Amino acid sequence: MAKRVVFTRELEKSLKAAARQFGALVVTGPRRAGKTFLLQHTFPGASYHLLEDPDVLAAVKADPRGWLDDVKTPAIVGEIQNAPELFSYVRTRIDQAPNRHGQWLLTGSQDFSLMAGVTESMTGRAAVFQLLPLSYRELRSWSLLRGGFPEVVKRPSAARPWFRSYVQTYLERDVRSLKAVKDLGTFRRFLTLLASRNGQLLNRTELAAPLGVSVPTVSEWVTVLETTGHVLLVPPYFENLGKRLVKSPKVYWVDPGLLCFLLGIDSPRQLEQSPFLGSIFEGFIAAEIIKNQVNAGRARELYFFRDQQGLEVDFLVPGPGAALWLVEAKWSKTLTPEMALPLQKLAAALKTRVPSAVIVHRAPAAGRVLKAVARGVSALSVEELLEQLPA
Repeated sequence: MAKRVVFTRELEKSLKAAARQFGALVVTGPRRAGKTFLLQHTFPGASYHLLEDPDVLAAVKADPRGWLDDVKTPAIVGEIQNAPELFSYVRTRIDQAPNRHGQWLLTGSQDFSLMAGVTESMTGRAAVFQLLPLSYRELRSWSLLRGGFPEVVKRPSAARPWFRSYVQTYLERDVRSLKAVKDLGTFRRFLTLLASRNGQLLNRTELAAPLGVSVPTVSEWVTVLETTGHVLLVPPYFENLGKRLVKSPKVYWVDPGLLCFLLGIDSPRQLEQSPFLGSIFEGFIAAEIIKNQVNAGRARELYFFRDQQGLEVDFLVPGPGAALWLVEAKWSKTLTPEMALPLQKLAAALKTRVPSAVIVHRAPAAGRVLKAVARGVSALSVEELLEQLPA
């Protein structure tokens, strides 16, 4: 019998703490990221109810009050966005027993509809978390081809059919239910096109033209992907630097494995030869920084810098107090002083902060490991960066 692989999620500690203070917990995030397993592992005595089971959903729709009366608490209720009417009834039960905490453990994949219910009915009664695919800190390893979805990590040989099924299921189950998407074929082409723009400035006009759709439609589709936890929009960093700065955000896919699938990259050889390799690695670093922050219960704080004179730095990451990390992501194992120039220039222009400037790269398998690239700029391996960055 195959040994069951269990991953310890960093969010577990925060969930336990919140369950002692709030009547409800809400865990959002992309499908198959492990939301239900996380709650079942963290609260093993809770009953479980999935609102995608047709019989369960029909019972809820017919008599929500009666259905809740029969539920044994604490209760995990999965995909609660399918029955938003439950929020008001759950709120009533929380208000009737204000000293009973951690009784309602809710999950949902569509953040926008789910958060509407939380905002309207559960303010002050629910602690909200987002669970993204597995991070380096949780796995203690990383792979651009495999990514961090738990099922792919456990069975990497089945990654391609899993991602194919994931895209189809996501399209059919989640996207079809959204008013913003009427033509699934065009939307699928949009996914591939957006994958090819990973790490670039988000230009909605350039995305809309080859698809034959309007710019507002592209904006709605990007919002769908962002709110369901599949892409990140990284905003530019603004500070009074006396420069004309780029104002558009950059777009990154959260999971590098899903991104590689959309780009048709199936093997390490294809990955090494791909013109997208640098941007895939860059996006992986962006997603890992965000995972560290959300897993620690912190607000997302990740920026990039680009001015109209050509100065560009991949990421700026605020830390505690006035700390600021400047990060350049390089797939290369060989670093040169020239790679540090953008970091040095931006660090010199930042007058209100004293930043830490680093280049994150793949550590060489053998030989001397470079630690100082240039004056004021350090070199860190992926593992070192993700361990040292403030969570």
